[in-house]
Amino acid sequence: QVLLVESGGGLVQAGGSLILSCAASGRTFSNWRMGWFRQAPGKEREFVAAISRSGGNTLYADSVKGRFTISRDNYRNTVYLQMNGLKHEDTAVYYCAADQTDQWGAVTTMISDYDYWGQGTQVTVSS
Repeated sequence: QVLLVESGGGLVQAGGSLILSCAASGRTFSNWRMGWFRQAPGKEREFVAAISRSGGNTLYADSVKGRFTISRDNYRNTVYLQMNGLKHEDTAVYYCAADQTDQWGAVTTMISDYDYWGQGTQVTVSS
């Protein structure tokens, strides 16, 4: 069983920053590619950022490109999402997700590719 636990959410003013963390346990973290997704009230869950097993490849949604940075620490079994220049429209519950893959450099934006999900952490940006 894989357990993902997000933390770091909260209330921040527009233009501010937050760092989300996702601590993983249960299996070999370096075997998983990781992703961050978010879901705002009344909307579908959407892709935010993804990172390969190695950490060398990343992908971002256009809406966050240049403002958010995904990274991982395979020794601490943790993936991070640095969020700068937050906007009101970034308000959502943020989820991390894990997918076991043999491909060291592969990333994916597809919700259906991810096998494990955290419980989510709320990010609220006041305008």
